[in-house]
Amino acid sequence: MDLDLTERQEAFRAEARGWLAAHVPAAPLPSLETAEGFAAHRAWERTLASGRWSAVTWPEEYGGRGASVLEWLLFEEEYYAAGAPGRVSQNGVSLLAPTLFDHGSAEQRARILPPMARGEVVWAQAWSEPEAGSDLASLRSTARRADGGWLLSGQKTWSSRAAFADRAFGLFRSHREPGAPPHRGLTYLMFPLDAPGVTVRPIGRLDGKPAFAELFLDEVFVPDEDVIFFSGAGLAGRDEHRGQRARADPPQPRPLHGRRPPPDRPVADARRRRGRGGRGPAGPGGRRRDPRPRV
Repeated sequence: MDLDLTERQEAFRAEARGWLAAHVPAAPLPSLETAEGFAAHRAWERTLASGRWSAVTWPEEYGGRGASVLEWLLFEEEYYAAGAPGRVSQNGVSLLAPTLFDHGSAEQRARILPPMARGEVVWAQAWSEPEAGSDLASLRSTARRADGGWLLSGQKTWSSRAAFADRAFGLFRSHREPGAPPHRGLTYLMFPLDAPGVTVRPIGRLDGKPAFAELFLDEVFVPDEDVIFFSGAGLAGRDEHRGQRARADPPQPRPLHGRRPPPDRPVADARRRRGRGGRGPAGPGGRRRDPRPRV
């Protein structure tokens, strides 16, 4: 097995490293759980998009580079090594976009993905409810058919990014089938957080910063064009529904940066620090720290 990178892959890595070295902010951005920090991270997304780095595996028509999975991994490694900011657009890029590539229409992809890549529209998750957390199929928020669309009612909680985001995506119960399991009859929709009938109530962490929010929905109209899974497709019907929408190019893999460094990265960083006269992996009192990432 040849594990050496090709010339193209080395060139891709070098381009990513050079671009990040020139553009990563010298100082950390404010917390994205604040209005100021959210705006700063949104601006960083625009900077990433200007170099087509915000969604590297997406096709170029949507703002990507058409990169391979290996090239994406190389970018993620360089992104982490450069100390680049966390991604405020992860909900959209990592969760909604792959769903649109698998199940969305061509019109939805053309309309939603480019502004997502540019950070112009930041997405929140709308899954959990007061009585439906890990058992998502027990959700009670409803989607009722209306002329040209749907009316959403109910409550969502622990909605990631919702305190400052622009739009949200989630599941709603559109009907019940007698004798069917509860995950039947769910419909997947997208909706703006500033729509009439939407109330956003931030949820503060222990430090008071609103990492999440509650969403209260009172007859919120959603047009048919913003439905991803049709009524009845739900969770169990996603495979049968797959054939109803054209399969698109491979989606953006889930970002790795901001999570756990590559296994050898802490050791290499420690050696570099020691070579520059730093303390290396020794902690206070001369004790050596275990450089491996902790779970």
